[in-house]
Amino acid sequence: MADWQKITGGITAPRGYQAAGITAGLKPSGLPDLALIFSEVEAIAAGVFTTSQVKAACVEYCRQRLQTKQSARAILCNAGQANAATGTQGYLDTLESALAIAQALNISSESVLLASTGVIGQRIKMDALRSGIPKVVAALSETGSDAAAGAIITTDLVTKSIALETTIGDRPVRIGGIAKGSGMIHPNMATMLAFVTCDAVVSPALWQQMLARAADRSFNSITVDGDTSTNDSLIALANGQSRTPAITEVGVEAEKLEAMLTAVCQHLAKAIARDGEGATCLIEVEVTGAHDELSARQIAKTIAGSSLVKSAIFGRDPNWGRIAAAAGRAGVPFEQENLQIKLGNFLMLENGQPLTFDRAAASAYLKKAATGAYLQQDTVLISVNVGNGYGVGKAWGCDLSYDYVRINAEYTT
Repeated sequence: MADWQKITGGITAPRGYQAAGITAGLKPSGLPDLALIFSEVEAIAAGVFTTSQVKAACVEYCRQRLQTKQSARAILCNAGQANAATGTQGYLDTLESALAIAQALNISSESVLLASTGVIGQRIKMDALRSGIPKVVAALSETGSDAAAGAIITTDLVTKSIALETTIGDRPVRIGGIAKGSGMIHPNMATMLAFVTCDAVVSPALWQQMLARAADRSFNSITVDGDTSTNDSLIALANGQSRTPAITEVGVEAEKLEAMLTAVCQHLAKAIARDGEGATCLIEVEVTGAHDELSARQIAKTIAGSSLVKSAIFGRDPNWGRIAAAAGRAGVPFEQENLQIKLGNFLMLENGQPLTFDRAAASAYLKKAATGAYLQQDTVLISVNVGNGYGVGKAWGCDLSYDYVRINAEYTT
């Protein structure tokens, strides 16, 4: 049993946080497009960002900021324009955005972190942003998580949020999060964005280490289309308002906090994968028997990202050969005589030998997932064993449908 419980409140569930989301006129659609997350006190800040050589201005800004100061009070996110590949002026727009929100909040601009999402090559509509900043500050609320979650999405069909609570030092500790992402999802971070808040007291170095490991086991283990964004950002704040004893080194309390942080990130990551553009189901791949966790995750992510596997799942075709082929090209050595493949409860390959199975029933299993409840009965499970090692890893993806091509063919037109 998990050592925490799910609660309501999303990003504002932890103590000392407010959030808001408004329509500032950044999106052509007229939908909400400016979000703000605010801590009542200075919070320890950590971040994991895209490793793409083409980075959005906000990514460059946040990476530089966190190198000099591992704390923040505000995260401002605009949707509509990615402000990536926009040159010097795009970076100047970022600096102006940070200064404007800082002045409106009466805080230092060094306590502001930024994120952007939208069309690459387009600068932020600064006139709309300038006029929107006083409105988003005025809209800040301890119940503003849903509004913020709705203001950061682009092609997403649903918002993504979660909040969990545990006990540390006989006091409740909470972690909340929101995320966006639907297409261009193949994070190599450390277009997806995720923001996490926590009210525990934790040292900056430990918080950054926790977040990096959580990212590897969540956002870095999902794929929709194999494309890494210019804007991938995961930012986490911990403001200490739970008044629990400080967590400054590895131990039982640190492990508990990291486990809950990882659970929050995994929920948001799976929600992103399930909301993949045109997707009808979530694919969860678990690999066991590898030499180590990293190797297992590499195999799992290769399978989850295979266009042939994803197409077969969409076609409700239990073609396990595509799973075997993807595992084999993952760049991880194993003996094919040890390979085992299961689709749901259907054992299809054992000790490298094909087995007879009920193809009609396996196809029905895939069809059932496509009609299942969101993030409950809509998951296709692929289990792969590659040997006798201790490495276990998971990855998540989605099926590849006709609609994915349609959505992306028409993205800017």
